[in-house]
Order: sequence, then C-alpha cells, then structure tokens
Amino acid sequence: MNAIIMIKFAPDTFSLFDPSSFFLLGEVPINAEPFVGDSGLLSWLSNSIFVAAIVVLLILWASRKATKNIQRIPTGFQNFFEFTIEFLFNQVEQIVGKKLAPRVFPLLATIFIYILIANWFGLLPGVGTIGFGFSSPFGPGSSDHIVPLLRPATADLNLTLGIAALFMVIWVWLTVKEIGVWGFIKHTFGPKGGLKGKMLMIIVPIFLFVGVIEIISIGLRPVSLSLRLFGNIFAGENLLHVMGKLGEILGAGPVLAWFTSWIIPLPTYFLELLVGGLQAMVFALLCAVYIQLSTTHDEEEEH
Repeated sequence: MNAIIMIKFAPDTFSLFDPSSFFLLGEVPINAEPFVGDSGLLSWLSNSIFVAAIVVLLILWASRKATKNIQRIPTGFQNFFEFTIEFLFNQVEQIVGKKLAPRVFPLLATIFIYILIANWFGLLPGVGTIGFGFSSPFGPGSSDHIVPLLRPATADLNLTLGIAALFMVIWVWLTVKEIGVWGFIKHTFGPKGGLKGKMLMIIVPIFLFVGVIEIISIGLRPVSLSLRLFGNIFAGENLLHVMGKLGEILGAGPVLAWFTSWIIPLPTYFLELLVGGLQAMVFALLCAVYIQLSTTHDEEEEH
C-alpha cells in the first residue's frame, strides 16, 4: 500500500442499526502531502509546512503591527498585545522563578503562541477540506480521498516532534549553563536529604537506579510532548471530517446532507477550540516545569 494511511471498518454500505458499517478516521491521511507536487524543487513543501509558514508570518505581522508605532499609553491592538505578553510573563515567572523568567520567557511564550495559533488556524473553514481528490485505495464504493491544499500544521508529527526536540536541545543548554554538568549529574544520581554514614551506603544504589530511570524519562520527553499534541489535533481533524460527512454516510439526500455537513460539526468546533488552547497550554507548561525542575533544585535544597 502507498504512503497514505486510512482506517476503514468493513462494509461499503451503511446502516443506522449497524454502527460497525460507518467509516472511522476514513477521510484524513496521517501523512502530510505535497503542496505543489511530489517532484521538482519544491517537492519538500507539504501542505502542513505551508500552513506552518503562514502561521509564522501571521505572528510576525501581529508583532510588527503592535510595535510599529508604540504609544506611551497603549490602545487598541498594542494594548491587547502588551496585555498578552505581560500575562504570559507572569505565568512563566511563577513557575521558573524571577531569576530565569527573563531568559526562558521568549522560548516558552513563542512555543505557546505558535502552537495556539497553529491549532486554531486548522479550524478555519477550508483548512483540510478544500483540495483535490482521487479514488480511494479501498476500491469501488469507498469514498474518494481528498488531498487538502491546507493541512493543520500541528496535525503533522514532523512539526510537533521538531518543536519538542528543539526545546530539549535548549533545555540541555539552559540546565548546563545554570548548574553545570556536575550539578546535573549530582542532582540526577546523587542521594538527597543529607544522608550520611551507613544509611548513605545503603541508599546510594537506589538513587543510582532512580537516576537511570530519570535519564530514560528525559530521553522520552520529546516523544511524549510531540505525540500528545499531534494525537489530539489529528484526532480532532478526523472527528470534524466524520461529523461533516455524517449525513452522507447515513444516506441523507443531497440537500439534507449539505445542511448537516455544517450543522452537526458546529458543537465539535467549540470543543476543538478548547482542545487547541488546552494543548498549547499543556505543552508550554510542561516545558516550563522541566526547566524549573532542572535549574532551581539547588536553591530549594538550601532553603
């Protein structure tokens, strides 16, 4: 089978009394697809990379608009922009502390804002639904697969994994710069609580084992961060597609199917707005916690 992966549950005919005959996750391939064709100089440009670039341009445009003519007493968009930055900075400061907040805020705020806008951009009408189609690999009677011109950026595992991997590289740099290589090793493998004597000799192997587990968990952080974000956004994209075609799947007439294609998904849109914001917050919050745990422990132990 080609690179396009879809999931379909058996029959090609649908019955209201046989839920197993419905398509599940049957419209959206898990792979991002070429935006301008799979050959030539732009063969690397997928529909999700194109949307990712649009999101970057939107953020740059908003930043430029808010800071182009800065007023002493902010109004309008500048006021909203400054409120957003101040609010996010206060949240970061509460987690990582006053010392590190100015250093890590640009990273954490960028991650949060970019993921949030990318998630919500994928909910705009036409994103994931306007494109061109070809025959489904499931044979006659199956619905055609639509190759969308635009695809939610965070529904592509390459993007979410890239963000998570880049964060971990910066996390290592911040940790080493703040506490040093020996400080990190001591914190990870060293015994805690000021134990001495025979009790220390007994406890050391346990802390060494716990340190190995901690190193493994650190190595898995990019996987957990990226898969959590990707899974939620990709699942939401599939859910919207299934809801939009529910009338057609149930055999409704053309007029009723068109009507249900935008009425039925409407509650799901509000749910996906919430999920998009929540996933951006969770991703940025976990990044902040990881930084806090690896850079402020010495200070906590002294107190």
